[in-house]
Order: sequence, then C-alpha cells, then structure tokens
Amino acid sequence: MSGVVAVENPGDLEVALSVLHTEAAGLRALAASLNASFARAVGLLAGTTGRVVVSGMGKSGLVARKVAATLASTGTPALFVHPAEASHGDLGMIVPGDAVLALSNSGETAELADLVTHSRRFALPLVAITARPGSTLARSADVALMLPNATEACPMGLAPTTSTTMQMALGDALAVALLTRRGFTAAEFHQIHPGGRLGARLRRVRDLMHEGEAVPLAPPETSMDRALLVMTEKRFGCLGVIDCAGQLIGIVTDGDLRRAMGPDLLSRPVSEVMTRMPRTIAADALAGEALRAMNAADRPITALFVVDASGRPQGILHIHDLLRAGIA
Repeated sequence: MSGVVAVENPGDLEVALSVLHTEAAGLRALAASLNASFARAVGLLAGTTGRVVVSGMGKSGLVARKVAATLASTGTPALFVHPAEASHGDLGMIVPGDAVLALSNSGETAELADLVTHSRRFALPLVAITARPGSTLARSADVALMLPNATEACPMGLAPTTSTTMQMALGDALAVALLTRRGFTAAEFHQIHPGGRLGARLRRVRDLMHEGEAVPLAPPETSMDRALLVMTEKRFGCLGVIDCAGQLIGIVTDGDLRRAMGPDLLSRPVSEVMTRMPRTIAADALAGEALRAMNAADRPITALFVVDASGRPQGILHIHDLLRAGIA
C-alpha cells in the first residue's frame, strides 16, 4: 500500500465544478457561434481526394492528434504532422490532393508558418481553427473556424483549458459531419475497429450464433415431457416452437415452465405453454443490437432465436456467447 496519506480539501470539489461550468459555457458559446463557415469547411474536407493533414503546436498539437485519429476512425483518411517536423522534411508527406486542418488558438504559431506556406504553394485546401480573426493563420486559410472569446478555466487565465476543449469539440463536429455526409456505415466502422470491445460489438450475429442440430426446436404438438428433454440436451434454457412451414411461432422458457407448473404439465403440448411472438433477430444484425434486444427494459432475456426474412429459425444466440466475445 502507498505511504501517501490523502488529505481531503472541501474546496477541491468547488474548483472542479467551476472548471466544468466554465468549459461548458465555452461550448455553449461555440455552438451559438457556428455559421456558414462550418458548412464550407466540411465541403472542402469532403471534397479532398487525399488525406486531411491535421497540425498544431503544444496543447493545440495534442488536440490535433486526437482530431486526426477521430477523422481516420470515422471514414475520413487523416494523419497528424508535427509542424516543427514538417519544416525538417515532413512537408514531403503532404501532397496534392491533401487538405490541411491547422489548429492555433492565437493564429500566430511560428512553427505552422512553413506548413501554411506549403499549402498555399500547392493550392491545398486550408481550414483553420483559431480564436483570432485577424491572425496570420485566419487570413491565410480558405476557411477559418473561429473560436469564441471564452474564459480559460485556469484561475490565472493562462493554461489552455476552455480553448482546447472547444478545439476538440469542433474537431468532433467536423468528423461527425463528414461521417454523416459520406453515409459511413456501421459495417465500415467495424472494418477499421476490429479490436477490443467496440470491435466485438460490431461483429455480426451470424458470427456468434449456434446452428443446425444445436438449435432447440420442436413442433407445437410436442408434449412437455419431451420438450424438457430437448431443452436439457441443448442447454440454452429454452425451446423454439415451429409450425408445419418451419416458421417460429413461439418459445418455451424457464419462466414459462414456472408459470405453467401443475400436475398435468408434462402431458400438456408445448403450444399451451409457449410464449407466442418471441423476440428474434436477423443473422446480419450487429452483435451490439442483439445485446440491446436481450436487455430490453420491459423483459430482459438470455437467448434470441435468429430467423430469416420468412421467420424460419437459422440459429440461436445466448447471452453467454456475447460474454465470451467480450460484448456483454
């Protein structure tokens, strides 16, 4: 255990709340200030045939790295180029067809000068995010997205806090606007997010479901004693009931058994015990959708039958399958 003793200070919470309120006020001011320049910036970036090259120095550079990563992960090819490194050879990474997104709160960041000059020399679209409309960066850009005058959360008004929060939010707004304009789909998202829990949620139900003989099915006239044997054998805690056309018409679960408990239970047909119109899912649905369907607030369930367009069972998916895949 650490030998450091934590000393509580009641004022810490007050400081934290002040910071959050100050930065929230900055975001509200930013939202109110957006105008046609934002749409022009999105249009420029959407028309780019190459990459969006994002750059900035210091704290703005750290935000620029995150903005580049968000753009790339949402379907807009992007990369971060450090402005100082750009002046020492990395300008060669920025080629015709690319666009430049430059972040500088003051708009006078000296390290950005060569990158801005390079973009003008090769007629690359240049979008600026800055707080000073008369700055060198703002005047050089094809479109300047202006940050409103907002108080930094730092009590001295010096450390970039509110300003970097607004930069990051504006970068997110650009990324999502471009995503929406391009019609970027969940399937495309999965292609570039194959790992981790997010990638798992974007897997398809067909990748996780059980098929063939593993699926517990029976016709409606099946007696409950036989149904219980099938439920026990298949180990999903339920039984799908199919009609003569092979369509799923009901489901028998542990809950149905408890509700139907009585001396004649084993001799009754499953059609008298089953729940009609069970919740189902399609094989092409995302695993994340299956999890939401299982966790529906009105009646959480542990298994879903996977059916085709005609309502015929193709497989079954259990909550344990989602757990093993790292989804639930």
